[in-house]
Amino acid sequence: MPSLYPLLSAFVPIWVLTAVGYLLARTGLLGEHAEDVLGRFVFHVAMPAALFGMLARTPLGSFVNASMLAFAAGTVLASLLGVAVSRWVFGRRPADQAISAMAAGYVNSANLGIPVAVQVLGDATFIAPVLLFQVLLVTPVVLATLEAGGAGPERPGGPGAEAASGGHGPASRPAADRLRRVLLLPLRNPVILASGLGCAVSASGRHLPQALAHSCELLGGAGVPTALVVLGMSLHGRPAVSGAGLPAEVGASVLIKTLVQPLVAFAVGSLVLRLPPHQLLAVVVCSALPTAQNVFVYARQYELSTVLARDSVLYSTLLSMVTLSGAAWVLGSAPH
Repeated sequence: MPSLYPLLSAFVPIWVLTAVGYLLARTGLLGEHAEDVLGRFVFHVAMPAALFGMLARTPLGSFVNASMLAFAAGTVLASLLGVAVSRWVFGRRPADQAISAMAAGYVNSANLGIPVAVQVLGDATFIAPVLLFQVLLVTPVVLATLEAGGAGPERPGGPGAEAASGGHGPASRPAADRLRRVLLLPLRNPVILASGLGCAVSASGRHLPQALAHSCELLGGAGVPTALVVLGMSLHGRPAVSGAGLPAEVGASVLIKTLVQPLVAFAVGSLVLRLPPHQLLAVVVCSALPTAQNVFVYARQYELSTVLARDSVLYSTLLSMVTLSGAAWVLGSAPH
């Protein structure tokens, strides 16, 4: 079994970059609109570049395997529990329920999943199909739900700009307009559009020109660290929690993410699919990863309350240090 220190060291960049963001906001070094500008940069530029480059070079058939069935089962059940808790316990609207689903079931497979997989599993092979599953299936469903639920990407003026423009925000759009926006979502949303283009390149069997691939890699590489900096900025000058029942809602989301999701994946992988030990460990470890910072990015971009997403990312990351170590200790690590 891998030693504890290398595993926990994978979390250090998350805390460092989040702290940098907090200090930047506290000092005002980047100005009062820095959080808005950097948030839009991540959603509209860096994240699409990263997804396009990653999908263009990844065979689409790589995520069709028995292990992914166990991972998908954990993701679906955790997400549905997140929706159920949000809707029937806390009475949230549909758009907020979509964010709750992601907070409960969308794993941090990129910047944290890769180093954790290397430390626990010996390689990051299983991370590629997890990324594909989340990008190609989970993300479009959630974004379409956000649009159908009345949410909409923020205007350049930042959060609240539409409300300030006379009450013509997303929630006030007629149902026919919201349906049209959902149908046109693949063309309007940079995340889905970039993912679709990347899939098209992958399916064609062609490779991107080296200059374009390298440009996407450089630009996409700014996405994760910038998102973490923005997450840290959001911690400054904001209450730790706000809204009726929010502390309990964050707690429920974190427990579903860090405990329920990996337990379901373990049950399906061991009892139903009879996966070999190393595959079972890979499924459980990836399912036990904390909530991805993408959830915070989407909540912010769609002008929803970011407190649930922000705190779910922070607290699930903290708790997952324990659950990931426990999974590695209980299940062990197969020979590399």
